[in-house]
Parts: sequence; structure tokens; C-alpha cells
Amino acid sequence: MPDGNAPATTSPRRSIVVQEFTNSVLDPNQPMLGPVQDGGTIIANTAPGCWGPMITPRLRGGHEVTRPVFVEGAEIGDGVAIRIRDITVTSSATASGHDSSPEGFCLGDPYVAARCPECDTVWPETHIEGSGGKSVRCDACGNPVTPFEIVHGYTVAFDDTRNVGLTLPRKAADAIAERAEHYAALPDGSRQHSILHYAPSDMPGTLVRMRPFMGQLGSCPSMPMPDSHNAGDFGAFLVGAPHDYAITPEELAEHKTDGHMDIDAVRAGAILIAPVKVRGAGIYMGDMHAAQGDGEIAGHTMDVSGSVTLQVEVVKDYPLDGPVLFPLEEDLPPLARPFSAAELAKGQRLAERWSTGKIAPLAPISVIGTAANLNDAIENGLARAARLLDMTVAEVRNRATVNGAIEIGRAPGVIQVTFLVPLDRLDAVKLGDYAREQYGL
Repeated sequence: MPDGNAPATTSPRRSIVVQEFTNSVLDPNQPMLGPVQDGGTIIANTAPGCWGPMITPRLRGGHEVTRPVFVEGAEIGDGVAIRIRDITVTSSATASGHDSSPEGFCLGDPYVAARCPECDTVWPETHIEGSGGKSVRCDACGNPVTPFEIVHGYTVAFDDTRNVGLTLPRKAADAIAERAEHYAALPDGSRQHSILHYAPSDMPGTLVRMRPFMGQLGSCPSMPMPDSHNAGDFGAFLVGAPHDYAITPEELAEHKTDGHMDIDAVRAGAILIAPVKVRGAGIYMGDMHAAQGDGEIAGHTMDVSGSVTLQVEVVKDYPLDGPVLFPLEEDLPPLARPFSAAELAKGQRLAERWSTGKIAPLAPISVIGTAANLNDAIENGLARAARLLDMTVAEVRNRATVNGAIEIGRAPGVIQVTFLVPLDRLDAVKLGDYAREQYGL
């Protein structure tokens, strides 16, 4: 694995403000920002993911994420604990919907290698003409470039408190399209076309709740990889692909860090542990969602601009190749929540009646699994949990059944194995104190 490309400055800072974005490719060979101190703060203004980058052919991935930040002291084989201090939506409107991919507009993968079928330019520069699904035009020949089309979509405006949103009729969506960048609040460094230019309006008058979280948050993979494909499901599209980012199954397994999770519990107050596969970790973020139901079953949700504040801390000798999450207690499945004092008292009486001895303290943990499909993602999550906690997969299955659940982050293949685990097992891998901090144990 590469050492990671350290930033030019060598004096670690207590805080880093990130205002730069990648071209949608996470590349450990490119210089990182920072370094930020171990225990320091990263602040960023993020750009929308999914639809905006998807209709911007010069971007080489499905998202537009921040440039990775070098964390002082993070070495290959460590982890980085990311405390999500704040997530604030800055967009006042967005648009989304279920998609299709017309033939002829890509080399194998419309997220990664968009092309203009008229002049055969791959990653063409484009501009906006008017509004609607044909508004993105090739600079070279003027042809509409549509690697993605919205099959059924909506434009949604948010209230001033960012608590709820309302989907709009066509006239209102067209008015917003005329000032798309303003309503999207695109950061100055963003290079995407706002999806608000498409002005979809198939579902007007629907009220939605806002519950923002990060669809992308994690560490840099150890080989160049389109940002939206830094996961076991989307990454499978790179295997044997006909474009410049083709990889083998072995390379995908070795180099990805599963930073693209679309797990709605990755929100303010949660603690995420990311694996380190390049020196300095390369912490990045993006693809903020205003809200999303488990599974993101439409393929996309309400992608927004927003401000994010993170605190990062190095975890030495992290024994896993993927992320672990300590969600907010309210985001845990009912069976995975810490026991109350009353429940523990009843349990101890049972233990005394049956001569079981003192009940071992338990703590929640959520281990992320990814693969090309949900069944394989579950197997990946179970295997990771077993390796992390020095258990058999059979024991993890039992504990996740009686003290937890399998949750779907994203179809086709991101899941959480969330369950209560003996606290001493977490202490053995230096994660116990994060559980104590999160759940007041």
C-alpha cells in the first residue's frame, strides 16, 4: 500500500477549514490537505452528491467530495475515530428521483466515464442551456449529454429552520431552476451542474421531514478510486470495467475503505471509526443528505450542500479493514439499546436465582458490511464483527439476533450488523471508551 502523499506544510494545525474538492476521484498519490493534529478539528462546506455530479460529465465519479486531510500520527493499520460534531444543511432546495441510464452516454459506467455520443468525447466539458432533462450540453458540439435521466422525480424546498421540506409543482420548480446555484448553495469550489436545472415535479405537495447525515465519510482508499465507488457494492462496477479505473476483485477488497455508506445514522453526535490504508488516513466527506429511509431504495435521495464539523482522533492498531459506527442511542435498533437500571436489576435477580453470577456489561456497536449484493454484504459484516471481537461468526449471528439487528444502509449492498457486545471485548481492541462516551456506560 502507498504511504500517502503528505501535504507540503509539516506543522500540524489544531483545525483545518476545507474548501477544495476532488474531481470525484480519491487518489492517495495526490497531496492531502493539512496536516491536522491528532485530536484536531476539520470543518468543511460540502457540495451535493449524486444527481449534480451525475449530470456533470467532466466529474469522474458519482459525487463531489472534499480533498482528503492528513491526520498527524495516523499510520497504515491504524484507525481514525471521527466524532461528528455538527451537520447543517445550507441548501434551501434540491431535486432528486429514480433514474435510468440511456444507452450511448458512457463507457461502461455512467457514474465514472460519461461521454458525448455525438462527438465521442469522454468526460466532456459541458454547459447549461435552459432547464429540464436536456439542459446539459456538450461544449464541443452542443449535443445534450444525459448519462442519467430522471424517471420519476421531485424538486423540494426547505423551510427556513431546515426541519421540513415540501415537494413543488412544475411552475415553482422552473422558478427555482432559473437560480439553481443560489438555491443549491453550491460551494465556491464546486464544479457540478446543480440538479435543480432539471426541475423535476412528478410528486408535488408532499411534506417530508429533514434528518441530515453524511452519505460519504471516511478515509482515502489506497489506490485511485472514483469516490462513489469506494464501497463493496458500487466498487463491484469497477471490476473489469472498460474505462481507466478498472480494477480486479482482489484490488477492490484490498484498497477500498467503505467511505460511501449512505447509512442514515452517520449524523451529528455519532462516532465513526474509519480504517487507515494510507499514511495520514486522508479523511474526506461529502454527499450530505437532507433525509433518507433505510435502503435508499429509489437509488438517490435529497442531496444538499452543508457545513460539517468533525473531530478526529487516531486509534492505534485498529484490527479491521472497514468502518465501525457508534450511533446515537435513539438510532439503535430496540434490542441493541443499552439496558436500563430497572432491566439490569431484573436481570441480576435472574442471575442470582439461576446461579449465573454477575452479568457482564454490554455495549452497542455497529459493524459495517459491504458487497455486490445484500446477502454478501451481511456475510462481510458478520465476518468483520467476528474478527474485530474475537468471536465465531455463529456467535455474532446469535448476538445480532437476540441483542440487535441487521440494518440496510443502501441497496444493493451496504448493511450494519448492530448488536450488544461484552464491553471487555471492545476494551481489548481499544474501542470500549468510545462506547462508554457515547452511551454513558
